[in-house]
Amino acid sequence: MKIVAAPDSFKGSLTSLEACMAIKSGILSASPDAEVNLCPVADGGEGTVQAIVNATDGQFRHTVVEGPLGDPVTAKWGVIHGDTAVIEMASAAGITLVEKERLDPFRASTYGVGELINDAIDEGFRNFIIGIGGSATNDGGTGMLTALGYEFTGNDCKPVPGGAIGLGGIESYSDAHLNPHIKDCKFTIMCDVDNPLCGPEGCSRVFGPQKGATEEQIKMMDEWLHRFALLTGGDPDAPGAGAAGGMGYAFRTFTNAVLRRGIDVVAEVTGLESKIASADLVITGEGKIDAQTVMGKAPAGVAAIAKKYNRKVIAFCGCAGEGADICYKYGIDVICPITPECVTLEEAMEKTAAYRNLEAAACRTLSQHMTRYG
Repeated sequence: MKIVAAPDSFKGSLTSLEACMAIKSGILSASPDAEVNLCPVADGGEGTVQAIVNATDGQFRHTVVEGPLGDPVTAKWGVIHGDTAVIEMASAAGITLVEKERLDPFRASTYGVGELINDAIDEGFRNFIIGIGGSATNDGGTGMLTALGYEFTGNDCKPVPGGAIGLGGIESYSDAHLNPHIKDCKFTIMCDVDNPLCGPEGCSRVFGPQKGATEEQIKMMDEWLHRFALLTGGDPDAPGAGAAGGMGYAFRTFTNAVLRRGIDVVAEVTGLESKIASADLVITGEGKIDAQTVMGKAPAGVAAIAKKYNRKVIAFCGCAGEGADICYKYGIDVICPITPECVTLEEAMEKTAAYRNLEAAACRTLSQHMTRYG
């Protein structure tokens, strides 16, 4: 039996590669002769670089950059196929880099993302894959653009401060000191939301609260982003413009960028579809499967590819949340929570325990699958 294991990370517990290894171990316990092809996946958020580099035998790089609130952070990025830099916004401007009580979208900046791009450019890279999930920011991408050399100034002709608070003071901008190599760069942006930049479905209203924004701040940021779009001449209503606090808008307006679904990009660069086409069974998963899973998340993307070849799909998860049943309409055949009953959340998410639980679930479920389907 040929099996493809293509899970996303179990956030807070296992990376996508660790999940792959646990699944493989469980499968081989149930069927020692099985051929297991590992293909860790991601959807653009935290863990994207790890998944893509592991699946393509790429290389990792590390760069110290400015974190979302100005503290230095060591961001990991990757190189694949020898000519493409893979970056995840979460490593430089991610919400997990900020303690909950310190979340502040007025101050949080994407400057470190621009520093990563500059570092990759300095190393000679001109092709980029960038995941923009998991951000702590709402600055319209101005921090990143500033690092790349754009200048945003107020009435006093001085640079505006970083973060969303700076948006309110922008009166003009210039590309006189832009990194000269930006025009030669091509950006594939992994983006799994279609939100516009402003309005009721815009980034401030929809994603601002989880980044610490108050109701008053949401209204102010939405107005500032609207002014920013009028000044810079981009399309604030373009699908994905509101992704990652306006990073989608910044990439669309200021760079040679294409926004694509994250799992589609991962499938392409890892050869996932060809692996699924030659398999008998597909296994995927993530930390929580619920109604949100079908909205661009990796397991649903894996299932969609599998159904093109009429393959059965098993999805493991730490827990199945509200609306998980809808996944059955999107190609997932079996949803299998791995966590035993009567344990605390902390116990369930502890790495060793999560690994053992996923390993055992894979063994148990494959045994049942073989009994049912032969």
